[in-house]
Amino acid sequence: MEKIKVLIIGSGPAGFTSAIYTSRANLSPVLYEGIEPGGQLTTTTEIENFPGYPEGITGSAMMEDLRKQALRFGTDVRRGIITDIDLSKRPFKVVVDHEHEIEAESVIVCTGATAKYLGLESEAKYRGMGVSACATCDGFFYRKQDVAVVGGGDTACEEATYLASICRKVYLIVRKNYLRASKAMQERVFNTPNIEVLFEHNTAEVLGDDEGVTGVRVVSTAGEERTIPIMGFFLAIGHHPNTEVFKGQLELDEQGYIKVVPGTSKTSVEGVFAAGDVKDPHYRQAITAAGSGCIAALDCERFLLAQ
Repeated sequence: MEKIKVLIIGSGPAGFTSAIYTSRANLSPVLYEGIEPGGQLTTTTEIENFPGYPEGITGSAMMEDLRKQALRFGTDVRRGIITDIDLSKRPFKVVVDHEHEIEAESVIVCTGATAKYLGLESEAKYRGMGVSACATCDGFFYRKQDVAVVGGGDTACEEATYLASICRKVYLIVRKNYLRASKAMQERVFNTPNIEVLFEHNTAEVLGDDEGVTGVRVVSTAGEERTIPIMGFFLAIGHHPNTEVFKGQLELDEQGYIKVVPGTSKTSVEGVFAAGDVKDPHYRQAITAAGSGCIAALDCERFLLAQ
């Protein structure tokens, strides 16, 4: 059985930042990239709000930069998915791809969260070409244009009001006849003149061409069909934290996000740390994920030094 000091699970900004810091601390980390090498950013086109890239950079190019930096300092980056893990005692026992067994003295969980989509074929076709699950990430590209947001909760209302500040018109597509958002968020939406709420409507198809999204076809519960010309289509129906393998072993909140000690990356199990979107249901930004990856690496280093 292979024995390692630091196991990092996940290869987004949190995972690679953890890897850079633990590598430089001579902890010889092993990072498994998981089901989506590079994380959610690889599905994003242009990134303009990450410090250090004044001209912007594509998500895949930025993740490749982070990967190279981690490799430069000696991180052992591997393809593979953690299919089983036992956190009941140290060293932690881990199984990769149902066959390779590892014993890890510490674990940093950076498995992220996956945005929920409607499941439409057209939605998948234009993902990264006008279809997005993050208005604060991609909204800037649609300034002074018409866009649509799907959802009726606080997140959808927040994204709609944010987009309304930079876009010409925002359509909020809500399948129910009411908003689930807080009263304050509802009032903000209803008091924003360039937001049009389409109650009791469902998205039937995202329309587009070789350049990207050009419109959306919606259908009301009464069966009335309408085509709306838009350039951006934003999903705000929630995220699903990738924590299935940790259920029953780490303390999770009601939504499935890993709970950490406030101000740290420490989970309910000593020697296990969490960073990035897997423990952050609020911000979900590359820069906050990277920052929490640094925190996890430093917490992990101090933990190992104290052993």
